Amino acid sequence: MTAAELFGRLAADLAGAGAHAGAMFGKQALLVDGKAFACLKGDDLAFRLGAGSTAHQTALGLPGAALFDPSGKGRPFKDWVAVPLAESARWPALAEDALHTIRP
Repeated sequence: MTAAELFGRLAADLAGAGAHAGAMFGKQALLVDGKAFACLKGDDLAFRLGAGSTAHQTALGLPGAALFDPSGKGRPFKDWVAVPLAESARWPALAEDALHTIRP
């Protein structure tokens, strides 16, 4: 399954929590209450987890994960972690964690 297909499935799964697909930086994103909590960039899905949180540290420890740099110019967002498609089994739990950073 492609990253875009998994993103679509995740958006559908989170619709009941008030999340919906939208755009951020010209990329597909998951939003709730007008705020983005996940963003698809290529085969990575980035999650807004809050720097220093347990979820943030756990996500950064995944193989291939890194701070999310939407511009690709070496200016990553400290609260966001990009997780590669190879770790997509973790995406649903990370999306839930990210959603709870926006709506505790």
